[in-house]
Amino acid sequence: MKQIIFFDGDGTLWYPKRTKYSKHPVWIYRDRRVKNHNNHLTLIPSVLSTIKKLKKMGIITVILSTNPSPPKIADIYLKDKVKHFKLDKLFDEVYATRPKHESKGHFIEKILTKRKIPKSKALMVGDSYLWDYESAKKRGIESFLIRSEYMHEHERVKSVKIIINKLSDIFKHI
Repeated sequence: MKQIIFFDGDGTLWYPKRTKYSKHPVWIYRDRRVKNHNNHLTLIPSVLSTIKKLKKMGIITVILSTNPSPPKIADIYLKDKVKHFKLDKLFDEVYATRPKHESKGHFIEKILTKRKIPKSKALMVGDSYLWDYESAKKRGIESFLIRSEYMHEHERVKSVKIIINKLSDIFKHI
């Protein structure tokens, strides 16, 4: 069984109300007409029940969400979003990762080392091949993708072994 599960934020835990899984969620941050992003996002169905069940199972939960802002500002934005969705008590750690494909993998390794958890006991769940799946796989961490209409933006997505339809599907695999 896994000891720790890393989750992406946008497209994995929450997504834009208007486009859900039809368009990559990063559009909402690029649209200058959108002033308060939190008002345009919604928690994805099954997120709360899934995370609560994982916590009851004793699994460590961590959010790793990429943000292009300077690190301190990015952390504030992410923690504000986590608080907005009332997820702050459900996650053990929350980090805004740097806007580089390998950043999440780097964060995962640092956290595993700090907590003395072997890679075999870790899992990364996200919606982006490059930013979530590949970043973790390159570091030897098992990774799943959540099915979306935009997931095929990257050709190598065909190599992904496990694609889940909703977050609660992880219980079939952990």
